[in-house]
Amino acid sequence: MRNAIVTEKAPKPVGPYSQGIIEGDFIFVAGQGPINPLTGKLELGDARSETKRVFENLRAILQAAGSSLDHVIKCNVYLRDINDFTAMNEVYATFFSAPFPARTTIQAGALPGGIAVEIECIAKTAR
Repeated sequence: MRNAIVTEKAPKPVGPYSQGIIEGDFIFVAGQGPINPLTGKLELGDARSETKRVFENLRAILQAAGSSLDHVIKCNVYLRDINDFTAMNEVYATFFSAPFPARTTIQAGALPGGIAVEIECIAKTAR
């Protein structure tokens, strides 16, 4: 049975999608940008600061689902500029420990709102 994840501790969807979906033993978290959930405003900055905010949003959604970043098995990272890879990667590494999730990172070019990074993930439930 598919269940939507809803939390005020992460940005509200800006379209017809859910913050995340629980399906069976898996959690699918929608791509998150550097939006402050308290203000609803973008926190634009460098790739490091934006990546940190993105992970805070991902963590909030996973926690609302009863899980955590420890249960993430796959991430897709979208960068406005692939030259931000090292900066994003440095912050990314602080949110995970080995064995690290599988990951794909691509240069997506124009991201909504001019953001530098967007990340989505798939995690296991903590059950």
